[in-house]
Amino acid sequence: MKKILVPVDFSKHSEYALEVAAQIAKDKHMEICVLHMIGLSESVLSKNEAEEYKEAQYYMKLANKRFKPFLDKDYLKGLKLSQLIQNYKIFSEINAIVKELNIDLVVMGSHGLSRARDAFEGSNTEKVVRTCEAPVLVIKQRRQDLKLNTLVFAWNFKDEIAKTYKKVKQFAHFFNAEVHPVFINTPSIKFLSSTSIEEKLKYYSEQYDIHEEIVVYSDITIEEGILNYAKKIEADAVAIPTHGRKGIAHFLKGSIGEAMANHAKIPVITFKIDV
Repeated sequence: MKKILVPVDFSKHSEYALEVAAQIAKDKHMEICVLHMIGLSESVLSKNEAEEYKEAQYYMKLANKRFKPFLDKDYLKGLKLSQLIQNYKIFSEINAIVKELNIDLVVMGSHGLSRARDAFEGSNTEKVVRTCEAPVLVIKQRRQDLKLNTLVFAWNFKDEIAKTYKKVKQFAHFFNAEVHPVFINTPSIKFLSSTSIEEKLKYYSEQYDIHEEIVVYSDITIEEGILNYAKKIEADAVAIPTHGRKGIAHFLKGSIGEAMANHAKIPVITFKIDV
């Protein structure tokens, strides 16, 4: 892993993400690309070419002006840092940047659902993670000394999860972290008997050579179960698989996936499932 992308809107939450990215970059000798999406309105884009260019130049200058104090931080000193300003129409364009720049990790801040009008928060966080092919680390609070020593991985007993788990293991190996796969058994979704779970564990061991213990944790909801188990083992982050355009909600049923990304105080890392 060599490059980190940090989308920013110059808010305190995007600064939290930038500070975490700096910690990772220093520890792992990575470089950081800071991305600001202008997001020109449709009224601007409907103007003639000369007017569009003039308007775009204005917003570019404004963004560059805001970049200078935003990036003037002691924790960024000594790091290889670049900045990028783009206009966006749809959030999947971030993935185009990820592929173009060979980004290995996206770190972004999120406020939650209370102020969804801003560019990189609330449900828009879920829009980014559902389209991004690189892992996305979502930061909700300032973390001056982030550790990624212990990760909880949300397991769902489907064949597609095995490949994703191996991606998570590679990610964990890079950070010298331990991964704890956990299946949340709930009465409200599809409750599995002990016999059924034992058969599935045997299947994954034989079919995919996965021999790590998959903990079965019972709770009222999947979201509560993941967070409660993470708290129990004092995990540093939760790793969640995502089905891409179908979103993490498809993996965890209903709106639970989006709630995990938007409401969990613990850092959440999303990994796109290969299908």
